[in-house]
Amino acid sequence: MCYQNGKKILPPPLLSAIQEYTDGEYIYIPRKTNNKRPWGSTKGTKQQTAERNQEIFCRYLSGIPVTVLAEEYFLSSKTIYSIIAKKKI
Repeated sequence: MCYQNGKKILPPPLLSAIQEYTDGEYIYIPRKTNNKRPWGSTKGTKQQTAERNQEIFCRYLSGIPVTVLAEEYFLSSKTIYSIIAKKKI
C-alpha cells in the first residue's frame, strides 16, 4: 500500500466532492474484490516465513534451545514455542 497525492490522480470535481467529507486527512480506499491478493503473495513474505519456521523447527529438533533460537531469529521465546507447536501437528 502506498500513498498517492489526490491532486495528481483524481479529477478536480471528484477531489472537491471528497473534500466535502474529509479535508487534509488520509483515507483508505480498499481494493476491488477481484484485485485482492493473499497476504505475502506479492513479495514472497509468506514463503520466506514458512521457510524460516521450518528451519527453526529443524534446529529445535537438533537440540538447539528455544532461548538461543529466539535470540538468533529476533523473536520471543513464546513465538518460537508457537512455531514449534504448529510444526508438530
